[in-house]
This record gives sequence, C-alpha cells and structure tokens, in this order.
Amino acid sequence: MFSGIVETVQPILSATPLEGLVRLQVRRPEEFNDLKIGDSVAFNGICLTVEAFDQNTIQFALAAETLKVLKWPDAKALVGTRVNLERSLRYGDRIHGHLVSGHVDSLGTVLKAERLGESLFLTVEIPSGVLPFVWNKGSVTLHGVSLTVNKLEGSSVEVCLIPETQKRTNLGDLKAGDPIHVEPDWMAKALERALENQISARLESRGEVSK
Repeated sequence: MFSGIVETVQPILSATPLEGLVRLQVRRPEEFNDLKIGDSVAFNGICLTVEAFDQNTIQFALAAETLKVLKWPDAKALVGTRVNLERSLRYGDRIHGHLVSGHVDSLGTVLKAERLGESLFLTVEIPSGVLPFVWNKGSVTLHGVSLTVNKLEGSSVEVCLIPETQKRTNLGDLKAGDPIHVEPDWMAKALERALENQISARLESRGEVSK
C-alpha cells in the first residue's frame, strides 16, 4: 500500500526482455537506505517487488500481465526513462495523499499539458471502465501520483500540478499523446464489487438471473 506521494524520480538503467517478463534496473536513490529483498516499491504507480539491489541499483521484474495491460514499449526504448518511485507505507506513517494499491489496471492518454503561470494542467483520457470510480474533487492516481480531480468531462479528467509536484515527479515531462498509468480510488471499486455481490445474491435467492 502506498500514499501516492512520490519520493524520488530515477532513470531506468537497463531493461532486459526475457520470456514472459522484462527485468529492469533503476538507479538507487540515497534515501532508499532500508531496502530488503521482497520489498514493494511503486514504480510509476505499479507495485513491484525488489528482486535485488546494491549500492547503486535496484532490480525489478515486470510480469507478462503488466506488460500486456500497460502496453509497454520495446525494452530498449525504456532505458533512460525517468520513473516515479515510492516505498510502501508503514503503520503509523502519515498519509499525505490517499491510499493507493499499486495495482494499476488501466492505461490513459495525455490529451493536453498546458501551463498557466507556475501551474501545469494535465487533461487525460481514461478508459470507460474507470469512469464510474472517478468524480469531481475525488482522488485519482496518475503514474503513481495522488491527485485531485479538477474536472471530469466525458472520458477526460483534468488535474492541476503545483510546482512542488512538478519538481518531485515526472509528470512535468509528459506531453499530448503520451500514455499514462491510471489507478482509480480502489475503495470505490471495492464498494461497487460489494454491491454487485449483494444484488446477485438477492436475485439468486428469488430465482432470478443477474444481468
């Protein structure tokens, strides 16, 4: 579990395609001084497991399902890409963003990136399956960053990035046409699933079929 408050942005140093996965190494930031094998780290919002690390690098593996859902490019194209990193929360930590699972299952597209003074407004088209879990002034996670929905129009979401967010994340690098990882509020998804199960159980008890 994460908070969506990115700790650092680091480059991908290597990307090796293997059967069914891509193995990645990123630069290890100095502040990540408590790593252990098996730890969870949010990588552009994706919860990945630390496979190995040394003084300078951290190693992860992107599994086949993640590669398919998020349509990652050729491995060679990943080298040099800057990614948002966040270590998992500890009990007792302050939660400055919102609770983020790291189970990214949707890929959006940046429609616009416009500056107004020191603010950066991003407009992102999100898949229809995500729309029920996004609402004005609700929370959405983009590339692992906890953000407030400014405006929801059709299938597009607008968010505003303050200077600190631009400085601490890679969202300021984005331009129109770029893909972006989207995680809606997982509690909203859980609530919908619970309601679906309740409705289904009631229909079954009446001998009806849920559609």
